[in-house]
Amino acid sequence: MASGSYWGSFAPRERRNIIIYIIGIMFYKLGLESFNGGIVSLAADRFTAANAFGKIGALTGLNQAMQVIGSILIAPLVKKFPTRSVLATAIFVFGSITILFLIIDAATGGKPRIANGGQLHYGTWNPNALFPLYMISGISYGMVELIRRIIPRDIVGGDVQKLRKMDAIVHILYEVAGTGGALLSVKMIKIFGNNFSFLITPPLFVCAGLTWICIDKLGHGEESEKEEGEEDERSFGSVDYMYSVTIGARAFARSTYKGAIICFAHRKFIWLLPGYSFALYGHRYLENAISPAIAKRIMLDSSYSQIMVCGSNLGELFGALFVLITTTAIQTPLPFLRFDALALLIVWALPAYSHHIQPHNAVYAWRIAAMFVPISMGWAAGDVSLAAFIQASLARMESSDSQVSA
Repeated sequence: MASGSYWGSFAPRERRNIIIYIIGIMFYKLGLESFNGGIVSLAADRFTAANAFGKIGALTGLNQAMQVIGSILIAPLVKKFPTRSVLATAIFVFGSITILFLIIDAATGGKPRIANGGQLHYGTWNPNALFPLYMISGISYGMVELIRRIIPRDIVGGDVQKLRKMDAIVHILYEVAGTGGALLSVKMIKIFGNNFSFLITPPLFVCAGLTWICIDKLGHGEESEKEEGEEDERSFGSVDYMYSVTIGARAFARSTYKGAIICFAHRKFIWLLPGYSFALYGHRYLENAISPAIAKRIMLDSSYSQIMVCGSNLGELFGALFVLITTTAIQTPLPFLRFDALALLIVWALPAYSHHIQPHNAVYAWRIAAMFVPISMGWAAGDVSLAAFIQASLARMESSDSQVSA
């Protein structure tokens, strides 16, 4: 697809907003990969060997559960305030929370590897403190991820072709940053250790927030903002915090109910649960459970998990690029989902291959990363095409209920 025909489908204002949004999201992804890679590697090293991966599973599971809480807290704000402002504020909060990990480790005697003769030196804090800290960060993570899912439709409207093009190019550059972030995380762990490897995360999140603030006022939905803005501002300012949380919980429950009705009452949506939700879970399990287990237990170096994640991110880049190239030729997400299901079978090669892995040898990590490329390529292709399909399909439904956002 020629770049001229790609950009020609967007209005000048849309192009400007897309570019600013992409710059911000690349800062965000670089910081996120450094943070997640450092935390998972830190947990693998700090938890006792007997139950390390059980705790890592619980840690990531609770983090994802708290992302739901984050989406509950942020959904009413997205309805009442400019999306760009809510997104920037959420990432600033996320960045401030990541600083807590660094402060706690430094305050209890932890040192960067580079300042300790190349040796790891953790603080004396109880590693179980990772649970409340990572859960709190999950709230902010959920806030950012929810807005990241809905802002493309706010920028380009409900046009499915525009959505697919924007989602694809955003996903491509998002994964370029993710691949770079995973490689950077490996280097940062080698230099600073697991406990200080994500010290670049807070400034990167600040850069993302400052960039997103520069997004022009979104044109789609602007008329409803003008009509309801003053009323929403008065009503939101008059309620206390707990009442706001209650409103958010009720709105989330209503959105869940409405989503279930839409999925199970319409034939064209009923396949979304296995086609999207299960695929999302499998992808997260690959990166957050299988990779750390192989790196720590077999390769005896927890930082190697980020090399495997790098392969996964590269596969996501290829998948998004494929959707961008075929956006006009393939109108349905089903071919991408079928490819995802077939590529996932490659996972069964890992148990057999693990017997040939030599510890402390990065070559084997790169080979496993190569296995992850087609798996994640299928996932990303399905994710991008499905996201555009869902956003476009639900664009008209959202206006029927002021408490529900698509």
